[in-house]
Amino acid sequence: MTETAHHHRPTLKQKNKSFKSKHATKSSLKEAAKGMTHRESPKANSGSNAAAQLRINRRNNAKQAQLKKRQSLVSATRIFGGTDGAPRIVAIVPLTGDVNTRDVSARLAQAIDGTLEEDSVSGLQKLRADRFKTSVQFIPLPYRQMYATLDACKVADYVIFALSPNVEVENWGDTLLRTLQAQGLPEVVAVVSSDEAMESKEKSGIMKSLLSFIQYFVPIQSRIFDMHHGSDTLITLRTICEGKPSDVKWRDGRSYILGENVSWSDGTLSVTGVVRGAYLSANRLIHIPNHGDFQVSKVTSAPLPPHPKSGHAPAIEIEPEVLAEPDESSADSLVSSNDPDDMANEQTWPSEEEMRGSVNGHASDAIPDAKVGTTPKVVRKVPKGTSEYQAAWIIDESDEDDEGEENGEAGEVEMEEVEEMEELPVAGDTEMDTDLGRSVTFQDLDDVEEARQLQHWRERKREEEDDAQFPDEIDTPLDVPARGRFQRYRGLRSFRTSPWDPYENLPRDYARIFQFEDFKRTERAVKRRAEEEGGVEPGTRVTVYLKDVPKDAAQVIPGRPFTVFSLLQHEHKKTVLNFTVQRNTEYDGSVRSKDPLILCVGPRRMRVNPIYSQHTRGGGKGANNVHKFERYLRHGVTDVATVYGPVVYGKQPCALLRETEDPEAPGLVAMGSFLHPDTTRVIAKRIVLTGHPFKIHKKTATIRYMFFNSEDVAYFRPIQLHTKHGRTGHIKESLGTHGYYKAHFDGPISQMDTVCMSLYKRVYPKWSEIWSEGGMSAAPRDGDEDAMEE
Repeated sequence: MTETAHHHRPTLKQKNKSFKSKHATKSSLKEAAKGMTHRESPKANSGSNAAAQLRINRRNNAKQAQLKKRQSLVSATRIFGGTDGAPRIVAIVPLTGDVNTRDVSARLAQAIDGTLEEDSVSGLQKLRADRFKTSVQFIPLPYRQMYATLDACKVADYVIFALSPNVEVENWGDTLLRTLQAQGLPEVVAVVSSDEAMESKEKSGIMKSLLSFIQYFVPIQSRIFDMHHGSDTLITLRTICEGKPSDVKWRDGRSYILGENVSWSDGTLSVTGVVRGAYLSANRLIHIPNHGDFQVSKVTSAPLPPHPKSGHAPAIEIEPEVLAEPDESSADSLVSSNDPDDMANEQTWPSEEEMRGSVNGHASDAIPDAKVGTTPKVVRKVPKGTSEYQAAWIIDESDEDDEGEENGEAGEVEMEEVEEMEELPVAGDTEMDTDLGRSVTFQDLDDVEEARQLQHWRERKREEEDDAQFPDEIDTPLDVPARGRFQRYRGLRSFRTSPWDPYENLPRDYARIFQFEDFKRTERAVKRRAEEEGGVEPGTRVTVYLKDVPKDAAQVIPGRPFTVFSLLQHEHKKTVLNFTVQRNTEYDGSVRSKDPLILCVGPRRMRVNPIYSQHTRGGGKGANNVHKFERYLRHGVTDVATVYGPVVYGKQPCALLRETEDPEAPGLVAMGSFLHPDTTRVIAKRIVLTGHPFKIHKKTATIRYMFFNSEDVAYFRPIQLHTKHGRTGHIKESLGTHGYYKAHFDGPISQMDTVCMSLYKRVYPKWSEIWSEGGMSAAPRDGDEDAMEE
């Protein structure tokens, strides 16, 4: 038998790759690589080489970041270099009544055996810190001086909050801290000061409690210093003298001066101080808080004589020289608003009856002159039955058409009745002059009138609750036709897309304001020109001369710093300002649209009557830029407050304050930031007329109580209806003479549903004016006196 060799099946035999790249010939590799460029593989480097490269890059990046941080620190503290450089401004703010701010500054000076130099006129204190090669300027502020504290913190490099270990911070201190948060705080240092040192057993608990309190408002605070401890006072002064002041964003790009010497002569105000912030230009306007904007006549140098060293003769005074003067071609003017030309409007020739009703241009029924030897009395037309006291509070100026309607739902529900008028002479001796220079009539109210006003005050809270439960709903009047009562309103099929011309039926105030074609482009151009123009360098001690300044603006009160701010180009011109605001959680009062408030934005404070509107999510404005008017500013909701005011650049923070019986303890109503100056933003006030389904047949129903005559039904027939359960419909025909009508809907409605009709009207804010301390507003200039409310 023949032996045969064993063979595996062909399918089990291993087949290697017929060709591998490492065994390829040179010619085949060149053929495959035709037209390709050689690229090194990222995996070609060894692991140690790559790690070394990454380590070098990390070190280089860290070194660059360190160098950049060091350069920014040097540039930020360059003006403070040397004892003869610009002093660091430190505002000492007491949060309780038992804290003495001058004691705090004295203990800080004692830590380095220094001497405080105090100016008796301004109240400023200066300390030469030779140990730290710098100087410090203290602003010791009194307790319960809200506006002086706000002004001091606007120009300060550091703020020292002085707390007491024995007295808790009251509501005033809490409001001050929240307002400073809204305004923008510089670097903060917290200290504890009292007449006597704390006991060692209680000190630890007190310091922890006070640190927890201050961290609620300034979270970055990690320590609180005791002024009775020598090392703490030295560390506090070292923090101030060697640290870098934090930047306050709204101060970027503008210069400001803390007045050390202020004098007035023949309408010219001279302010001496050190220029801070940006370059000071003589072509730009200067803003004095509570007084307005003024032009610069010239800027001169005011260097201090060098501090004489021991054993040397006193230094010679240096003559001042002119550093900058305004250029007439490029200097800003004081024109803040346009002067509307009434002759450009449509003219109506008087009728023959009107011409016959006057004789020689005077009405025939004019009030006769007073008799010789008698005191003339003011004669007013008031409702019949009005007392002299009530007539004293009636404003002579014409009010807006729907002021009662704009001030809340009560004006919508209760119709203004046409009352019989009578002429009532008002005696001239019923007025008395107050310390503030205003004439105020006072009369003790009787019990009935006092109870009526108290009831009105209590009903205001109830009106806000009713508006939240039934928003914008009103009752149609019975005695006045709805087509006349709501003739200024219109219907919108879609609130976001229905067309609304933003330039139709504008009030007179819109002829006075300025509008920007492209605000962002203008803002960039203004800031670029300010950088290119230059001016007086920051850190230079100068004297700024302002012209046409009233003498009241030159008053310097110890404890109240005198500050001036430079404005950017066009910041004096009036326009429509929109702010996104959110209500203060600690404020419990009712905040209604057009309530008088104090707007604090940047260096300005203005008396405004803002109107609130919805802030669309993401800042969108829809196709027609229409936004719903809000009657009240409510908690937890971000709204847009609209006012007339000077132009604002950048996202400047703002705060809304409300005056109280104590002028130095206003209530913080809301806080927010500047949004944009959009003059085409349409704020539409909505009212909702409601009706009751009387009879229902599937999709058709008979509606009553929305109107009370057939003419009103025919007038409002084109407007769309809707129900609270989401149905939409329209009026088909009028039924009878009592306002019943038949309506058809897109689906069946129930007997418990309510039929609604939404009407809209555009509303406008009131003209604003400069707020000044003491309750008096600065006199309007440049045509501001003819401002209208709507």
